[in-house]
Amino acid sequence: MAAKPHARLPPAYDSLRVGIALFDAAAGTVESANDRLESLVGYSTAELRGLSVGRYTANTYRFSEPEFADRLREAAAGGSPVFTWRIKRADGELVWVRVSLSPWRGEAEGETDAVRGDGGSGAEAETTARHVLAEVRDITDHYAASRRETLFWRVLRHNLRNEANKIIGYTGEVLRTTDDDGVREAAADAREAAVGLGGVATSVKEIQQAVSRSETPRTNRLAADAVRDVVAALEPSHPDAEFVVAERRPMWVHVDAAFDHALRHAVENAVRHADEPEPTVEVTVRPSPNTGRVEIRVADANPHIPSVEVDALDAFGEVTNTRHGTGVGLFVMKWCIESLGGELEFERREPRGNVVRLYLPARERPALSA
Repeated sequence: MAAKPHARLPPAYDSLRVGIALFDAAAGTVESANDRLESLVGYSTAELRGLSVGRYTANTYRFSEPEFADRLREAAAGGSPVFTWRIKRADGELVWVRVSLSPWRGEAEGETDAVRGDGGSGAEAETTARHVLAEVRDITDHYAASRRETLFWRVLRHNLRNEANKIIGYTGEVLRTTDDDGVREAAADAREAAVGLGGVATSVKEIQQAVSRSETPRTNRLAADAVRDVVAALEPSHPDAEFVVAERRPMWVHVDAAFDHALRHAVENAVRHADEPEPTVEVTVRPSPNTGRVEIRVADANPHIPSVEVDALDAFGEVTNTRHGTGVGLFVMKWCIESLGGELEFERREPRGNVVRLYLPARERPALSA
Protein backbone atom coordinates (compact mmCIF):
# COMPACT_ATOMS: atom_id res chain seq x y z
CA MET A 1 0.00 0.00 0.00
CA ALA A 2 1.41 3.37 -1.00
CA ALA A 3 2.25 5.81 1.79
CA LYS A 4 -0.16 8.69 2.26
CA PRO A 5 1.20 11.76 0.48
CA HIS A 6 2.13 14.73 2.65
CA ALA A 7 0.74 18.18 2.12
CA ARG A 8 3.53 20.58 1.22
CA LEU A 9 3.96 24.29 1.58
CA PRO A 10 4.88 26.31 -1.51
CA PRO A 11 8.69 26.84 -1.76
CA ALA A 12 8.19 30.61 -1.48
CA TYR A 13 7.33 30.15 2.20
CA ASP A 14 11.00 29.43 2.94
CA SER A 15 11.82 33.08 2.30
CA LEU A 16 9.48 34.28 5.07
CA ARG A 17 10.86 35.44 8.41
CA VAL A 18 7.87 33.99 10.27
CA GLY A 19 7.67 30.27 11.02
CA ILE A 20 5.04 28.42 8.97
CA ALA A 21 3.84 24.89 9.71
CA LEU A 22 1.16 22.84 8.02
CA PHE A 23 -0.61 20.55 10.51
CA ASP A 24 -2.73 17.50 9.90
CA ALA A 25 -5.79 18.66 11.85
CA ALA A 26 -6.86 15.14 12.86
CA ALA A 27 -3.45 13.67 13.74
CA GLY A 28 -2.08 16.87 15.31
CA THR A 29 1.29 16.44 13.59
CA VAL A 30 3.29 18.66 11.23
CA GLU A 31 3.27 17.65 7.58
CA SER A 32 5.30 20.52 6.17
CA ALA A 33 7.29 23.46 7.55
CA ASN A 34 9.39 26.29 6.22
CA ASP A 35 13.01 26.97 7.12
CA ARG A 36 12.15 29.53 9.79
CA LEU A 37 9.87 27.08 11.64
CA GLU A 38 12.58 24.42 11.57
CA SER A 39 15.07 26.87 13.10
CA LEU A 40 12.58 27.90 15.78
CA VAL A 41 11.91 24.37 17.05
CA GLY A 42 15.29 22.86 16.20
CA TYR A 43 13.81 19.91 14.30
CA SER A 44 13.68 19.19 10.58
CA THR A 45 10.35 18.72 8.84
CA ALA A 46 11.07 15.01 8.52
CA GLU A 47 11.60 14.79 12.29
CA LEU A 48 8.51 16.87 13.08
CA ARG A 49 6.31 14.47 11.11
CA GLY A 50 7.07 11.78 13.67
CA LEU A 51 6.70 13.96 16.78
CA SER A 52 3.64 14.86 18.80
CA VAL A 53 3.11 18.48 19.81
CA GLY A 54 3.81 17.55 23.42
CA ARG A 55 7.36 16.60 22.46
CA TYR A 56 8.25 20.21 21.69
CA THR A 57 6.03 21.95 24.25
CA ALA A 58 7.74 23.16 27.46
CA ASN A 59 6.94 20.82 30.36
CA THR A 60 6.45 23.73 32.75
CA TYR A 61 3.99 25.58 30.52
CA ARG A 62 0.29 25.34 31.27
CA PHE A 63 -0.62 24.84 27.59
CA SER A 64 -1.11 21.12 26.94
CA GLU A 65 -1.15 18.89 23.87
CA PRO A 66 -4.94 18.27 24.10
CA GLU A 67 -5.52 22.04 24.17
CA PHE A 68 -3.38 22.42 21.05
CA ALA A 69 -5.46 19.72 19.37
CA ASP A 70 -8.63 21.63 20.30
CA ARG A 71 -7.25 24.75 18.64
CA LEU A 72 -6.40 22.78 15.50
CA ARG A 73 -9.96 21.47 15.29
CA GLU A 74 -11.30 24.99 15.81
CA ALA A 75 -9.18 26.28 12.94
CA ALA A 76 -10.10 23.34 10.70
CA ALA A 77 -13.75 24.23 11.21
CA GLY A 78 -13.13 27.76 9.99
CA GLY A 79 -11.93 29.55 13.13
CA SER A 80 -8.79 31.66 13.52
CA PRO A 81 -7.46 31.06 17.06
CA VAL A 82 -4.44 33.06 18.24
CA PHE A 83 -2.55 32.10 21.38
CA THR A 84 0.78 32.20 23.21
CA TRP A 85 2.76 28.97 23.41
CA ARG A 86 6.11 27.99 24.86
CA ILE A 87 8.22 25.75 22.67
CA LYS A 88 10.91 23.41 23.97
CA ARG A 89 13.53 23.29 21.24
CA ALA A 90 15.45 20.15 20.35
CA ASP A 91 18.43 21.47 22.35
CA GLY A 92 16.24 22.10 25.42
CA GLU A 93 16.03 25.89 25.06
CA LEU A 94 12.60 27.36 25.83
CA VAL A 95 11.12 29.90 23.40
CA TRP A 96 7.94 31.98 23.69
CA VAL A 97 5.95 32.17 20.45
CA ARG A 98 2.67 33.62 19.23
CA VAL A 99 0.66 31.17 17.10
CA SER A 100 -2.05 32.10 14.60
CA LEU A 101 -4.05 29.22 13.08
CA SER A 102 -6.24 29.18 9.99
CA PRO A 103 -7.75 26.48 7.75
CA TRP A 104 -5.68 25.39 4.75
CA ARG A 105 -7.24 24.00 1.59
CA GLY A 106 -4.17 23.82 -0.60
CA GLU A 107 -3.20 20.81 -2.66
CA ALA A 108 -1.24 18.00 -1.05
CA GLU A 109 1.29 16.41 -3.35
CA GLY A 110 -0.39 13.59 -5.28
CA GLU A 111 -3.75 13.98 -3.55
CA THR A 112 -7.07 13.72 -5.30
CA ASP A 113 -10.25 15.38 -4.12
CA ALA A 114 -11.36 12.11 -2.54
CA VAL A 115 -8.11 11.77 -0.58
CA ARG A 116 -8.04 15.42 0.50
CA GLY A 117 -11.53 15.37 1.86
CA ASP A 118 -12.07 19.09 1.25
CA GLY A 119 -13.07 19.03 -2.37
CA GLY A 120 -15.57 16.20 -2.43
CA SER A 121 -19.22 16.16 -1.63
CA GLY A 122 -20.86 16.27 1.77
CA ALA A 123 -21.49 19.02 4.32
CA GLU A 124 -18.44 18.21 6.42
CA ALA A 125 -16.14 18.41 3.39
CA GLU A 126 -17.45 21.90 2.71
CA THR A 127 -16.94 23.22 6.24
CA THR A 128 -13.91 21.36 7.63
CA ALA A 129 -10.36 21.52 6.29
CA ARG A 130 -8.03 18.59 6.67
CA HIS A 131 -4.99 20.80 7.17
CA VAL A 132 -4.34 23.85 9.35
CA LEU A 133 -1.77 26.54 8.62
CA ALA A 134 0.14 27.80 11.66
CA GLU A 135 2.03 31.11 11.67
CA VAL A 136 4.58 31.00 14.51
CA ARG A 137 6.36 34.17 15.63
CA ASP A 138 9.21 34.29 18.15
CA ILE A 139 8.15 36.73 20.91
CA THR A 140 10.69 35.68 23.54
CA ASP A 141 12.33 39.10 23.90
CA HIS A 142 9.01 40.94 23.82
CA TYR A 143 7.41 38.54 26.29
CA ALA A 144 10.26 38.78 28.77
CA ALA A 145 10.25 42.58 28.55
CA SER A 146 6.47 42.61 28.95
CA ARG A 147 6.64 40.50 32.10
CA ARG A 148 9.32 42.72 33.60
CA GLU A 149 7.22 45.75 32.73
CA THR A 150 4.15 44.21 34.37
CA LEU A 151 6.14 43.54 37.52
CA PHE A 152 7.42 47.12 37.52
CA TRP A 153 3.91 48.56 37.20
CA ARG A 154 2.59 46.28 39.93
CA VAL A 155 5.34 47.17 42.38
CA LEU A 156 5.00 50.87 41.57
CA ARG A 157 1.24 50.85 42.09
CA HIS A 158 1.50 48.79 45.27
CA ASN A 159 4.19 50.99 46.82
CA LEU A 160 2.47 54.24 45.88
CA ARG A 161 -0.85 53.12 47.32
CA ASN A 162 0.63 51.66 50.51
CA GLU A 163 2.84 54.63 51.28
CA ALA A 164 0.04 57.08 50.52
CA ASN A 165 -2.28 55.21 52.90
CA LYS A 166 0.37 55.32 55.62
CA ILE A 167 0.78 59.08 55.27
CA ILE A 168 -2.99 59.57 55.35
CA GLY A 169 -3.16 57.54 58.56
CA TYR A 170 -0.30 59.38 60.24
CA THR A 171 -1.59 62.83 59.33
CA GLY A 172 -5.05 61.85 60.52
CA GLU A 173 -3.59 60.97 63.90
CA VAL A 174 -1.78 64.32 64.05
CA LEU A 175 -5.01 66.18 63.26
CA ARG A 176 -6.81 64.32 66.03
CA THR A 177 -4.20 64.94 68.71
CA THR A 178 -3.05 68.55 68.25
CA ASP A 179 -4.62 71.96 68.63
CA ASP A 180 -1.63 73.81 67.21
CA ASP A 181 -2.88 75.66 64.13
CA GLY A 182 0.48 75.55 62.39
CA VAL A 183 0.84 71.82 62.92
CA ARG A 184 -2.75 71.17 61.83
CA GLU A 185 -2.25 73.19 58.67
CA ALA A 186 0.94 71.29 57.81
CA ALA A 187 -0.75 67.96 58.53
CA ALA A 188 -3.72 68.90 56.36
CA ASP A 189 -1.39 69.82 53.49
CA ALA A 190 0.48 66.52 53.90
CA ARG A 191 -2.80 64.61 53.92
CA GLU A 192 -3.95 66.33 50.73
CA ALA A 193 -0.64 65.45 49.06
CA ALA A 194 -1.01 61.82 50.16
CA VAL A 195 -4.52 61.65 48.72
CA GLY A 196 -3.11 62.99 45.47
CA LEU A 197 -0.37 60.35 45.58
CA GLY A 198 -3.01 57.68 45.96
CA GLY A 199 -4.70 59.08 42.88
CA VAL A 200 -1.42 58.73 41.00
CA ALA A 201 -1.45 55.01 41.83
CA THR A 202 -4.85 54.72 40.17
CA SER A 203 -3.63 56.66 37.14
CA VAL A 204 -0.59 54.39 36.87
CA LYS A 205 -2.89 51.38 36.62
CA GLU A 206 -4.90 53.09 33.89
CA ILE A 207 -1.73 53.89 31.95
CA GLN A 208 -0.58 50.28 32.29
CA GLN A 209 -3.84 49.05 30.83
CA ALA A 210 -3.51 51.47 27.94
CA VAL A 211 0.09 50.64 26.99
CA SER A 212 -0.14 46.87 27.52
CA ARG A 213 -3.62 46.33 26.08
CA SER A 214 -6.76 46.90 28.05
CA GLU A 215 -8.03 44.16 30.35
CA THR A 216 -11.58 44.62 29.05
CA PRO A 217 -12.87 43.64 25.59
CA ARG A 218 -13.62 46.34 23.04
CA THR A 219 -17.17 46.84 21.81
CA ASN A 220 -18.84 48.95 19.15
CA ARG A 221 -20.88 51.69 20.82
CA LEU A 222 -22.65 54.88 19.98
CA ALA A 223 -20.13 57.54 20.96
CA ALA A 224 -22.80 59.65 22.69
CA ASP A 225 -23.93 56.67 24.80
CA ALA A 226 -20.36 55.97 25.88
CA VAL A 227 -19.93 59.65 26.80
CA ARG A 228 -23.18 59.77 28.76
CA ASP A 229 -22.19 56.72 30.79
CA VAL A 230 -18.94 58.36 31.87
CA VAL A 231 -20.65 61.65 32.72
CA ALA A 232 -23.41 59.89 34.66
CA ALA A 233 -20.80 58.12 36.80
CA LEU A 234 -19.18 61.48 37.64
CA GLU A 235 -22.30 63.50 38.42
CA PRO A 236 -22.88 62.20 41.99
CA SER A 237 -19.35 63.26 42.99
CA HIS A 238 -19.80 66.79 41.64
CA PRO A 239 -23.35 67.91 42.51
CA ASP A 240 -22.56 71.61 42.01
CA ALA A 241 -21.30 71.16 38.46
CA GLU A 242 -23.44 71.19 35.35
CA PHE A 243 -22.64 68.69 32.61
CA VAL A 244 -24.04 69.31 29.13
CA VAL A 245 -23.76 66.46 26.59
CA ALA A 246 -24.63 67.20 22.96
CA GLU A 247 -24.67 64.88 19.96
CA ARG A 248 -24.33 66.58 16.57
CA ARG A 249 -24.50 63.31 14.64
CA PRO A 250 -24.83 59.66 15.75
CA MET A 251 -21.39 58.09 15.37
CA TRP A 252 -20.01 54.72 16.39
CA VAL A 253 -16.68 53.94 18.09
CA HIS A 254 -14.81 50.75 19.03
CA VAL A 255 -13.82 51.29 22.68
CA ASP A 256 -12.98 49.66 26.00
CA ALA A 257 -12.16 50.82 29.53
CA ALA A 258 -9.34 53.01 28.18
CA PHE A 259 -11.96 55.33 26.69
CA ASP A 260 -13.69 55.66 30.06
CA HIS A 261 -10.38 56.49 31.75
CA ALA A 262 -9.47 59.15 29.18
CA LEU A 263 -12.83 60.91 29.11
CA ARG A 264 -13.23 60.74 32.88
CA HIS A 265 -9.91 62.54 33.37
CA ALA A 266 -10.83 65.17 30.78
CA VAL A 267 -14.22 65.92 32.34
CA GLU A 268 -13.10 65.64 35.96
CA ASN A 269 -10.12 67.93 35.36
CA ALA A 270 -12.50 70.55 33.96
CA VAL A 271 -14.49 70.44 37.21
CA ARG A 272 -11.61 70.27 39.65
CA HIS A 273 -9.67 73.17 38.13
CA ALA A 274 -12.67 75.47 37.91
CA ASP A 275 -12.42 78.71 39.91
CA GLU A 276 -16.17 79.23 40.11
CA PRO A 277 -18.53 77.45 42.53
CA GLU A 278 -20.88 76.01 39.90
CA PRO A 279 -18.80 75.20 36.81
CA THR A 280 -20.26 74.05 33.50
CA VAL A 281 -18.57 71.40 31.36
CA GLU A 282 -19.76 70.92 27.79
CA VAL A 283 -19.12 67.59 26.04
CA THR A 284 -19.97 67.46 22.33
CA VAL A 285 -19.87 64.47 19.98
CA ARG A 286 -19.48 65.35 16.32
CA PRO A 287 -17.57 64.38 13.18
CA SER A 288 -14.18 65.99 12.76
CA PRO A 289 -14.44 68.57 9.96
CA ASN A 290 -11.10 67.57 8.46
CA THR A 291 -10.94 63.78 8.76
CA GLY A 292 -14.43 62.49 9.48
CA ARG A 293 -13.21 60.86 12.69
CA VAL A 294 -15.31 60.96 15.83
CA GLU A 295 -14.50 64.14 17.74
CA ILE A 296 -15.40 64.34 21.42
CA ARG A 297 -14.99 67.95 22.51
CA VAL A 298 -14.71 68.79 26.22
CA ALA A 299 -14.96 72.54 26.84
CA ASP A 300 -14.72 74.57 30.05
CA ALA A 301 -14.37 78.20 31.15
CA ASN A 302 -11.38 77.64 33.44
CA PRO A 303 -7.96 79.28 33.54
CA HIS A 304 -5.74 77.99 30.74
CA ILE A 305 -3.98 74.67 31.17
CA PRO A 306 -0.30 75.60 31.71
CA SER A 307 1.76 75.14 28.56
CA VAL A 308 4.36 73.16 30.49
CA GLU A 309 1.72 70.50 31.21
CA VAL A 310 0.82 70.07 27.55
CA ASP A 311 4.41 70.32 26.30
CA ALA A 312 5.45 67.53 28.68
CA LEU A 313 3.20 65.07 26.82
CA ASP A 314 5.44 65.20 23.77
CA ALA A 315 8.77 65.59 25.56
CA PHE A 316 10.64 62.38 24.78
CA GLY A 317 13.89 63.66 26.20
CA GLU A 318 14.93 64.02 29.80
CA VAL A 319 12.32 65.67 32.00
CA THR A 320 13.94 68.45 34.01
CA ASN A 321 12.80 70.59 36.91
CA THR A 322 11.90 73.34 34.46
CA ARG A 323 10.02 71.09 32.05
CA HIS A 324 7.66 68.67 33.66
CA GLY A 325 4.00 68.06 34.40
CA THR A 326 2.61 68.19 37.92
CA GLY A 327 0.41 65.14 37.47
CA VAL A 328 -0.22 62.12 35.29
CA GLY A 329 -3.85 62.77 34.34
CA LEU A 330 -2.97 64.22 30.93
CA PHE A 331 -0.71 61.24 30.25
CA VAL A 332 -3.58 58.89 31.07
CA MET A 333 -5.76 60.74 28.57
CA LYS A 334 -3.09 60.69 25.87
CA TRP A 335 -2.01 57.07 26.17
CA CYS A 336 -5.51 55.70 26.64
CA ILE A 337 -6.81 57.46 23.53
CA GLU A 338 -3.74 56.49 21.51
CA SER A 339 -4.24 52.85 22.56
CA LEU A 340 -7.58 53.04 20.73
CA GLY A 341 -6.01 54.37 17.54
CA GLY A 342 -6.95 57.97 18.27
CA GLU A 343 -5.24 61.16 19.37
CA LEU A 344 -5.57 64.04 21.80
CA GLU A 345 -5.54 67.79 21.13
CA PHE A 346 -5.64 70.82 23.42
CA GLU A 347 -6.80 74.32 22.57
CA ARG A 348 -6.95 77.55 24.56
CA ARG A 349 -10.14 79.58 24.36
CA GLU A 350 -9.93 83.35 24.64
CA PRO A 351 -10.08 85.16 26.93
CA ARG A 352 -10.21 82.03 29.10
CA GLY A 353 -11.24 78.40 28.92
CA ASN A 354 -9.89 75.18 27.47
CA VAL A 355 -10.99 72.70 24.83
CA VAL A 356 -9.80 69.09 24.96
CA ARG A 357 -10.52 67.10 21.81
CA LEU A 358 -10.48 63.32 21.77
CA TYR A 359 -10.36 61.93 18.24
CA LEU A 360 -11.27 58.30 17.52
CA PRO A 361 -11.68 56.29 14.31
CA ALA A 362 -15.31 56.17 13.19
CA ARG A 363 -16.86 52.71 12.94
CA GLU A 364 -19.74 51.41 10.87
CA ARG A 365 -23.05 51.00 12.62
CA PRO A 366 -23.35 47.30 13.62
CA ALA A 367 -25.81 45.28 11.58
CA LEU A 368 -29.06 44.54 13.42
CA SER A 369 -29.27 40.92 14.52
CA ALA A 370 -32.18 38.92 13.22
